[in-house]
Amino acid sequence: MHTNIFEPFSTFLVFIVIALIMQACCEVGYRIGQHVRTRQDKEAPISLGPMVGGLLGMLAFVLAFLFSMAADQYNVRKQNVLDEADAIGTAYLRTDLLPSHQAELKTWLREYVDVRLDAVTNAHNLESAIAHSIEIHALLWSRVSSAAIAQPDTNTALMVQSINDLIDMHEKRITAGLHSRIPDSIWLALIIICILTMTTMGIQMGFSGKRRLVAMIPLSLAFAVLVTLVVDLDRPQKGLITIGQQSMMDLQQEMRHGDEKATPDHTEPAAH
Repeated sequence: MHTNIFEPFSTFLVFIVIALIMQACCEVGYRIGQHVRTRQDKEAPISLGPMVGGLLGMLAFVLAFLFSMAADQYNVRKQNVLDEADAIGTAYLRTDLLPSHQAELKTWLREYVDVRLDAVTNAHNLESAIAHSIEIHALLWSRVSSAAIAQPDTNTALMVQSINDLIDMHEKRITAGLHSRIPDSIWLALIIICILTMTTMGIQMGFSGKRRLVAMIPLSLAFAVLVTLVVDLDRPQKGLITIGQQSMMDLQQEMRHGDEKATPDHTEPAAH
């Protein structure tokens, strides 16, 4: 499983740490600027202005790039949930095409949906849920492939296609959810640019002799919020922004409701 440098930390802690780092860099730069100001270089504040503007523009560009990457991956993960629910639902309906294996196939598919939802709601069960999913894949494929070999017709071909789509969606969700993350090198570049930008702004303030905390604190908090938002989007099921599982939950309810309808009522009439 691919993780990034922010993975061990909560969203709130990420925000606090980033805000403190940016403010600390600004303070360090301010003290450096005050110390250098004793040389009475009158041109320094003028030359630092364009540098600060360029660094701010670069920081904004990197943040926009990261946000675009994280948002795209978020949309892919969201679409994958819907596509997987459709694939499982189609396979569930097509079990009617194999009456001799219908009951066990439906049982495994219901179990499969439960496992998939449990993997999302209980992150500590993720590895066991993935292993269990693969076991169910093997059971489903073994049954439908043997049926296709024994009776190669349109019905078995459709069922084979459905199980194949279901297995493919598992791989897509694993890839998008666990492996397609923003690389650490990009996060490191963002952190370095943040540090350089805030330090240079602090140096500029040190030359002028004015801290301007009224402007710097909101600026640091604003950038911290944006970075935290990108970090949160890059996490599949951890943090404030998570992927909704409503389509899978609806499918689970439909399966249970359908089974209740299919179960005959064996209640014996009361004796007179």
